Amino acid sequence: QVQLVESGGGLVQPGDSLRLSCAASGRAFSRYVMGWFRQAPGKEREFVSAIGWSGYSTTYADSVKGRFTISRNNAENTMYLQMHSLKPEDTAVYYCAATSKAGVNDAHNYDYWGQGTQVTVSS
Repeated sequence: QVQLVESGGGLVQPGDSLRLSCAASGRAFSRYVMGWFRQAPGKEREFVSAIGWSGYSTTYADSVKGRFTISRNNAENTMYLQMHSLKPEDTAVYYCAATSKAGVNDAHNYDYWGQGTQVTVSS
């Protein structure tokens, strides 16, 4: 079992930055590929970014590439999502998730999920 807790969401203006955190507890955090997903009202949950167990391999959705940076600190069992140049279309509940499977872009492949943190980008 892995327990995940997101934090860092909030209300920001377009162009602002925000950093989300995902704190993990339970079984060995470093064994899992970690991902961020988001879900806006009335829309399906969508992939944002994922990071390999060592932290060297990362992947991003085209919509956030160049603006978001994913990272992890295995010693502290924590993953981060640094978000810059936020846009209104980034508004969503952001979830962190853990998987031991391939296909990191697919939410169905993730075994553990956090409860989500709301990010609202509005002027």
